[in-house]
Amino acid sequence: MTDTHRHTEDDDPAGLDHPYLLLLNGPNLNLLGQREPGVYGQTTLAQIVAAVRGTASGGDPPHRLIDVQSNHEGDLVDAVHRHGPGAAGIVINPGALTHYGLSLRDALAAVARPTVEVHLSNVHARESFRHLSVIAPVTTGQIVGLGAIGYTLAATFLLNLAATMEVDV
Repeated sequence: MTDTHRHTEDDDPAGLDHPYLLLLNGPNLNLLGQREPGVYGQTTLAQIVAAVRGTASGGDPPHRLIDVQSNHEGDLVDAVHRHGPGAAGIVINPGALTHYGLSLRDALAAVARPTVEVHLSNVHARESFRHLSVIAPVTTGQIVGLGAIGYTLAATFLLNLAATMEVDV
């Protein structure tokens, strides 16, 4: 059984003509606010999703948000396959998949959408195994070490990119 949490309110077929951002969160991020708050902060994943949804809906034009969290790489790959091609952009915190999630990396490369990798903590100031990202080479950029605000900064960047560049969907 998978532990995927999706907010289907923005996955309504009636809203298919509206642009959207895809927000992906990997393993253990469902525990935000409880797991090592000294490293990851006290903000919960639900609070982060709400903040990104607010940023997306405030875009010009307003964007919907499709968010997926899973502790299973295949579920995230499926979400990229299903929602990635039509997304104006992707915000992803792959969690531990950052370091070895090659199928997730390949899925992101295949859809070739503007993508920002986000990490709550400064991975470069932590254990050496956290310094390598197999995801980074297929992203537009990374935001690390800025806490929960990194997610909204990523969404803002993608909205600005979509507004200034013609992004084929």
